[in-house]
Amino acid sequence: MTSSETSTQRIPPFVSLGSARAFGVSPVATTANQFNPVAGTVAAKVSRETAARGNVLDTLDDSSPIARELAHENRRRERLLGRDLPKPEKTRIFTVSNQKGGVGKTTTTVNIAAALAAAGLNVLVIDIDPQGNASTALGIEHHADVDSIYDVLINDVALEDVVAPCPDISNLICAPATIHLAGAEIELVSLVAREQRLRRAIDVYAKARQKKGEQRLDYIFIDCPPSLGLLTVNAFCAAGEVLIPIQCEYYALEGLSQLLKNIEMIQKHLNADLEVSTILLTMYDGRTNLAAQVAAEVRQHFPDQVLDAVVPRSVRISEAPSYQQTVMTYDPSSSGALSYLEAAAEIAER
Repeated sequence: MTSSETSTQRIPPFVSLGSARAFGVSPVATTANQFNPVAGTVAAKVSRETAARGNVLDTLDDSSPIARELAHENRRRERLLGRDLPKPEKTRIFTVSNQKGGVGKTTTTVNIAAALAAAGLNVLVIDIDPQGNASTALGIEHHADVDSIYDVLINDVALEDVVAPCPDISNLICAPATIHLAGAEIELVSLVAREQRLRRAIDVYAKARQKKGEQRLDYIFIDCPPSLGLLTVNAFCAAGEVLIPIQCEYYALEGLSQLLKNIEMIQKHLNADLEVSTILLTMYDGRTNLAAQVAAEVRQHFPDQVLDAVVPRSVRISEAPSYQQTVMTYDPSSSGALSYLEAAAEIAER
């Protein structure tokens, strides 16, 4: 057997470097130790000496920007570790919407849902975006032969028959989307009570869970397509709260006023209980003045809705979907994961 074959067997291709770092293991050291017992012994000795000295981050001062950043992230991590999040008095249903594409709707949906589920809360993600990106990030099958949210909306299939558990996180389930949703906008036009079909499906599912003696859902997140069509209208009618991710760039502000006008129309005619409760600033780049100006302007206009947590641009967040994971499981120690943990905690404690 060649050395390359041995390497392939011992290190599966789906194990990412981020996953190794998430458990405090150096991927390089792990690989070396498997083939070099001496290296493994030395690494173990160094590890013991490090443990005896205490946390390296505790010795860092603020003499350099990197040291300050590491110390700051360490303090954030300590605040979040072992934090218990309160259960809501009733199921909170969020529509995650913004008609502008590429602002982080799906990323926000799956990572906040994963953070809440990891804290022991029962969470459902409903993917009504024909692209099915939320289903991909949660590791849920969503090919054309799978029963999906399309069948719930168009063919009156029960929601409990399409939901599937997330393989990486307990308490997290997902109703997947398939490509069939691309034509659902047209098919919904001729159906009775077309705007309320998702809401009725959720109500029936909640009663079915209660009848089976299952715990009620604490949170439901509906991931919308980047448009304001009938699929998004269904999501608005089913939800009580709207979560709007806003990219910290100028174009994101232009579309916000149109989105708010559409929400106002839904409130007047279809769902009087709907409110914009949460705005999350995403893709924040602290090196630019523009990001700071956009953040300040949004906070000025929506002081009660904007979360204190801000999601930075992060390579780890971008990499996670390629492994069919959220950043919470791909690299839970990354700055992106910490930001979504903070956002989830804020939402739960509001």
